[in-house]
Amino acid sequence: MRTGCALAALVFATPALAQTATPADLADLVRAQAAEIAALKARLDKLEAGTTLAAAQPAPAPIVVAQGNGQPPIIITPPYAPQLVPPGPAERNVARVQEATDNLAGLTTEWGAGLPVFHSADGEFTYKPRGRIITDVSATRGSRYRGRNLTTTGMRALRFGLEGGVGTHFFYQFESDFSENEVDVVTAFMGWRNTIGAMDYDVRIGHLFNDRSFEGSTGSDSTPFLERTVVATAIIPQRAFYGLGVMPRLFWKSGHASLTLTGDRIDGNQAVSDSRTVLGRAHWNPIKNDDTVLHLGAWGFDESLSSAARTLTRSTVIGGRFNGALRVATGPILGGTGTTGYGVEIGGYRGPVWVMGEAGRRNARLDNGRPDFVTHAWSVSGGWFVTGDLPPYNPRLGSFGQPKVLKSIFEGGPGAIELTARYERLDHDGIATAGDGWAGTIGLNWYLNSFIRTQFNVIQWNTDGRTGDYLGKDDGQTVSARVSVTF
Repeated sequence: MRTGCALAALVFATPALAQTATPADLADLVRAQAAEIAALKARLDKLEAGTTLAAAQPAPAPIVVAQGNGQPPIIITPPYAPQLVPPGPAERNVARVQEATDNLAGLTTEWGAGLPVFHSADGEFTYKPRGRIITDVSATRGSRYRGRNLTTTGMRALRFGLEGGVGTHFFYQFESDFSENEVDVVTAFMGWRNTIGAMDYDVRIGHLFNDRSFEGSTGSDSTPFLERTVVATAIIPQRAFYGLGVMPRLFWKSGHASLTLTGDRIDGNQAVSDSRTVLGRAHWNPIKNDDTVLHLGAWGFDESLSSAARTLTRSTVIGGRFNGALRVATGPILGGTGTTGYGVEIGGYRGPVWVMGEAGRRNARLDNGRPDFVTHAWSVSGGWFVTGDLPPYNPRLGSFGQPKVLKSIFEGGPGAIELTARYERLDHDGIATAGDGWAGTIGLNWYLNSFIRTQFNVIQWNTDGRTGDYLGKDDGQTVSARVSVTF
């Protein structure tokens, strides 16, 4: 409104000024009017286009923050790549939060992946509902054991939650999962974010998802295969993917680092001390441009087990999550005192093709002077987006996220089509009853848009069982399919 009044005043004043003004004054006046008109047109175009911060918009350019006193400006890189759906309130950095507030333009919602982000009129409060529905079906054939040749269905995830923020720095997130017909609190934390020089950081406190390995740090709604690699599922603390504690994270232009200190998962047992887990991870992108990324990563953890968590028995998925008979099992392992694990990651993408290799080792310490129980795992996987979309690699977190599909089927396009392949191997040492196994997988992913996708995997698996009902070498094929929606 002030801009319009100023423009009207200039227009009505022009005839009077023209009688006394010099040619130079008139030229200055014309330039001022042109600038006002250009500003009004830009604002009108923005409002007519419905610009908020929707997923269809390109990622913002780096934000330049002037420091003054002769100091060079700080350049803050937006916390996502152009091929990713912009993050929700709990995953933004300070610059992104400020950008969202500055671009409200009187609007109180922004549309991203399926559900809106709500803003208060002054931009102080932000809120977004979250949801995840992942449905699987699988069929196994070829095993020499009839009990393994099963056809099953299951809900990989059935989640509902919320995330939001207050002001620039405070944020929170909460999610519960109902996939086993029980209420299971998964992510539940509060956090604080800010900047340090040219870097930014956040600190999260609550029930936290591990930052450990490439696919172990990728959400179940973003993994390129129906199940994570054996590196992510076997080289893991005994408390598994979640723990209650604190996680500070530091981000710079080409990578990030995190350190996590947690106790157990959320439980009702306060009769004994929790286990203690310290976990760290860092990744670095020595090459990162518009269509090429090189990813290097390393991580490790050390876990001291409580007196109530001394059983180390494990059964690792090798041919599909929803066939409980198809596992690489260790047999009973009692008397554990702690675990130590570590791993490395190397991969990246060029154009629509990506490759990722992971390897890890876990030493489980046993009481009474017994030797460690050791787990080795490694995997090599890759994919090709035949529709030309870039892989949904998140350079801020060093993991996969939700893609921003170039041509959604709801807009007349083909969606994004990806072909995938993987080989993985799992071996155990130190326990006579622990088995080994490997699997080769080929897959097809079809992203209908940025938050709906279907997946199809064909797995050739091989196990060498040394305990339980399925002894000796066995092999077969598992065909699995998934439909998922993530909001």
